[in-house]
Amino acid sequence: MKSIPILNHVLGPFEIIKHEHWNSDYEAMIIQLKDSTRIRTRIAKSTPKKEGYFTVFWEKNDVNKNIPFSDTNSPELLAIIVCDSNRKGLFLFPKEIAIEKKIVSTNNAKGRMAMRVYPTWCLHLNKTATATQKWQINYFKDLSE
Repeated sequence: MKSIPILNHVLGPFEIIKHEHWNSDYEAMIIQLKDSTRIRTRIAKSTPKKEGYFTVFWEKNDVNKNIPFSDTNSPELLAIIVCDSNRKGLFLFPKEIAIEKKIVSTNNAKGRMAMRVYPTWCLHLNKTATATQKWQINYFKDLSE
């Protein structure tokens, strides 16, 4: 798994609490740090026709339907790892930001099933992507060599 060394480098030692098998292509896990902080992790993938990196944010409900993450069962942080050749980085979004940006569902927001992230090296973005990158960069750590 490409995400584990990056998570270890930035966060230090952690325990894998759960592999989220329905999103195994995105190395989906819930991890716990030594201080008991829980983090939901995903790796983001490059796509050939669009700038940025794509990842998914869904889980299965009781009737096996795909649903967005909920604010009531989401860990404190959402980590999105980017690993693209010699470019590497980590987005670490606090739960409050995931709620504010309507990534997780609440009583007032549907939540998202997927999204794009835009590290600092993504240039020549359209207006919407540039606006998204602007807020995301506050939560990004560039680990490129």
